[in-house]
Amino acid sequence: MTTPFLVVIPARMASTRLPRKPLSLIGGLPMIVRVAQQAKKSAASRVIIATDSDEIVAVAHEHQLEVLLTKSSHPTGTDRLSEVAHQLGFPPDEIVVNVQGDEPFIPPEIINEVANTLANHPKSHLATAAIAISNEEEIHNPNVVKVVLNQQGCAMYFSRAVIPFTRDPQLITNDTFRYLRHIGIYAYKASFLQEFSLLLPALPEKLEALEQLRALWYGYSIQVFISKEAPPPGVDTPEDLAHAQAIWEKLNVR
Repeated sequence: MTTPFLVVIPARMASTRLPRKPLSLIGGLPMIVRVAQQAKKSAASRVIIATDSDEIVAVAHEHQLEVLLTKSSHPTGTDRLSEVAHQLGFPPDEIVVNVQGDEPFIPPEIINEVANTLANHPKSHLATAAIAISNEEEIHNPNVVKVVLNQQGCAMYFSRAVIPFTRDPQLITNDTFRYLRHIGIYAYKASFLQEFSLLLPALPEKLEALEQLRALWYGYSIQVFISKEAPPPGVDTPEDLAHAQAIWEKLNVR
C-alpha cells in the first residue's frame, strides 16, 4: 500500500546552461508540463508546480496544472518547497516529494518508492534514492554525485568526488562494495521543510553545490532507497535537451 503523499516541482526560469529551461519543448509541450504529467502518474494525491516565473504560472494554468508563485530569492529547490509548505499550511506529518523540474522522464515508481521509504523509516527526516554505478567513467565524473551509506542505509556524505577513496583496490569486489550514484529526488515531512528554511547554508553545501549537505551538516538523517533501475537523464544543457527530444521521439508517446 502506497503512503499518502503529494509532489511539489520547483521550477525557476534562471538557468545559465540552458536559458528558459522549464519552457523548453519536448514533444511539443514545455518540459515543466512533461514533468508534471509524469508526476501525476505516481500515487501522489496532488502535484504542485512552485515557481518564481509568471510565464510558468501562465503555462501551468493553460494545461490545468496546479501552480504556486513563490519568491525569486530561494537559493535551492528545498528552500522553495519550504515556502510552499508555509503558504499552503501543510500538516507537520504531510509527506512532500520534491521532483526536479528538469526530469521529464522521471519514473512514477521512484516517486512512490521514495515516499514509502520515508514513511517506513520514521526516525529519518528525509528520504532520497541512489543506484549502483556500473560505468567506471561515472565514478570519476564530478557531475555524477556519489553517496556513501551507513549500515542502516542512511547517507553519511554526498560528494562530486570519488567517495569513498579506495586506498587498496584489492578490497573492492562486486560482492562487498558498490559505488552509488545519487538520484536527485527527495521526500520530506512538512515539519522538516519548515525547519530547513531557518538553517543557514553550510560550508560543504557551498563547496560541493549540493543542498542535501545542509541537512547532514545540521544532524538530520537521510534514508536512501536503492533503485534497481536508473531513471533517464535529466536536462541541464542544450545537448541534454536534444537527447530528451530524441528519447521522446523514440518512445513515440502521444
